Amino acid sequence: MPTGEYAVGTMTYSLYGERNIACRVYYPVNNDSTEGCGKPRYMSPELCKGVSKTLSFPISYNKIEKSGNNFSECFVNAPCVEGKKFPLVVFSHGAGGYRESNSFMCIDLASHGYVVLCIAHPGLAACVEYDNGTFEYAEKNLMFKTYKPYWRGAFALMKFMKETGSDRELAERLDTIEKTYCEYLMSNILLWEEDTKRAVSYAKENLSYMIDLDKKIGAMGHSFGGATAYALCQNDTDYVCGINLDGIILGDFAGKVLETPFMQISCEANLNVVTRVYLDHRKPVYKVVFKDLQHLGFCDLKFAIPSKSIVGKLPADVLHENVCRCQREFFDAYLKKTKDRPELESNEAVTATEIAPDF
Repeated sequence: MPTGEYAVGTMTYSLYGERNIACRVYYPVNNDSTEGCGKPRYMSPELCKGVSKTLSFPISYNKIEKSGNNFSECFVNAPCVEGKKFPLVVFSHGAGGYRESNSFMCIDLASHGYVVLCIAHPGLAACVEYDNGTFEYAEKNLMFKTYKPYWRGAFALMKFMKETGSDRELAERLDTIEKTYCEYLMSNILLWEEDTKRAVSYAKENLSYMIDLDKKIGAMGHSFGGATAYALCQNDTDYVCGINLDGIILGDFAGKVLETPFMQISCEANLNVVTRVYLDHRKPVYKVVFKDLQHLGFCDLKFAIPSKSIVGKLPADVLHENVCRCQREFFDAYLKKTKDRPELESNEAVTATEIAPDF
């Protein structure tokens, strides 16, 4: 259940053209305004099929439907809070993910007074569901496109994950691997940045009655979407802060200085691929590391997949409480600006460290 003072409404929109995108918006609503508004179905048969194929893990639509839990804790087209506007946060899923892949985080954030815009990116998404009733599965042989040649790139990255060195040494080694093997992924970061600009442009024009545009925008994403959030904060002055959920940093940022506060949330296995975040920044950067968690554990699949080897041993409720607290504290400080700095405390599940600017 969302933990904020507001209930949460939701709507969708799709943008068509040379490259189609589908968006879902979560937004704050008054608790007494949801009567008669239904809750959206969380997974469709097409989405279950796409996710099962992408992850090579069976997810049964019929089983989810029979459980009675195939809905999100928000209300379709609920009336927004009249006369009040809220800051905008943009969220992107990971490669092989889907628009609602982190709905538990996004809905909770909206309940605390944010508009959260989630974007489905075609090609790398498990399934994109458009408002005209059509859908689009991920590109065929997606995994084998991530590196070129695939096995050399995959082995190079696996070897790198075990290496040691300073943050700068590791970042430079990763840059070399990406330039050698990751042309496809690097080019898709640029496409995802463009997708985000289109989605935000529509929101600014059509949802200005609920979005506080004076506060600019926060960026957030899981995995490849987190890499996109970092790229947006590096390349677009509309974004004043960002969060990367366990995504490898992709892009040519050597010699660039990050001008915005940033939070890097990681599992212990993936610390080597994010050291670029801790270098060359003028604003505070936060290093948040979760224990007993795997990469896919950061998304909603933590609640759906029982295999601890895939999502990690950390209980889902403990993850939910801590990751939602971290994102809320960060955006309250740097987007809402209701406090000077985020109040982050380490505990048995997570360690949080502030890294002072080095410029």
